[in-house]
Amino acid sequence: MVLSVSERTFTQEVLESPVPVLVNFEAPWCGLCRIIHPLLLQFKIQCQEDIKLVRINADDNFKLSNNYRLTSLPTLLLIENGHVRQRLEGFRGRDDLLLALEAIKTSYIKYPQRYNQPILTNVE
Repeated sequence: MVLSVSERTFTQEVLESPVPVLVNFEAPWCGLCRIIHPLLLQFKIQCQEDIKLVRINADDNFKLSNNYRLTSLPTLLLIENGHVRQRLEGFRGRDDLLLALEAIKTSYIKYPQRYNQPILTNVE
């Protein structure tokens, strides 16, 4: 499940988040928004707690839409420490989005899942 954020909860959930946040600006009428949703859910599962994923209804949160100068939907913003680090918009296709998400994932995931095991060393 993806957390829905509004203008009222944006500061707490996004700007003050201790981890980077991928903000998905979308709208119920947006077909492409519905198409990319499963890809974003897969991204969320892969990133676990290293990157937070939230969604914002751009129509219901007009102030945020204007503040971040949305020109198309969906628009994805990677926000870290209250600053936009990356902006993804105008997708040319599924592969475009997957490449961008992979780049974000490799930049921000601290420990790949296969390395979660403790390192054992011999102490003499």
